[in-house]
Amino acid sequence: MRKWIILASTLALSAAVDQASKRWIAAQLDLYESVTPIPQLAPFFQFTRSSNSGAAFGILPMAGDAFLLIAGLIIAGLLWYMRETPAEARMAPFAIGLVIGGAVGNALDRLQFGHVIDFIHYQIPGVISNVSNLADHAIVFGAFVIIAESVWRDYRERRLAARAKSSQ
Repeated sequence: MRKWIILASTLALSAAVDQASKRWIAAQLDLYESVTPIPQLAPFFQFTRSSNSGAAFGILPMAGDAFLLIAGLIIAGLLWYMRETPAEARMAPFAIGLVIGGAVGNALDRLQFGHVIDFIHYQIPGVISNVSNLADHAIVFGAFVIIAESVWRDYRERRLAARAKSSQ
């Protein structure tokens, strides 16, 4: 029961913070307007309000409805994965909550506006420029934690099995 409470709390908090940040940006900046919150980090980091009807990095801009379906399938898959997650996977409820919360945050944008509001603008001039949002960051961080914990758990299990085998 504890893991479901952690998942639900993390999901709700990450989706709420994402939605609040997007509403704040929409109230402060016009579309494609930029502001540098930390002048020392210019031009590497700024807020630039943008609109994304596609996937990450603007890929497949005409497939917005498909991404709603994909988000639903990912959420269902993660809930199933959560049910099967072993008790020793202590970070899984938090990480899965982040991924689902991020997916919900972006899905809410698609349902309300037909696009996702992005505003966190990282760039290395002449190399890369990316505009994302807190939901995207929650998804990436959550996925990283899921993978890292799974790799760590497998490593520990192999070490314990090797110790048990060598002590026989």
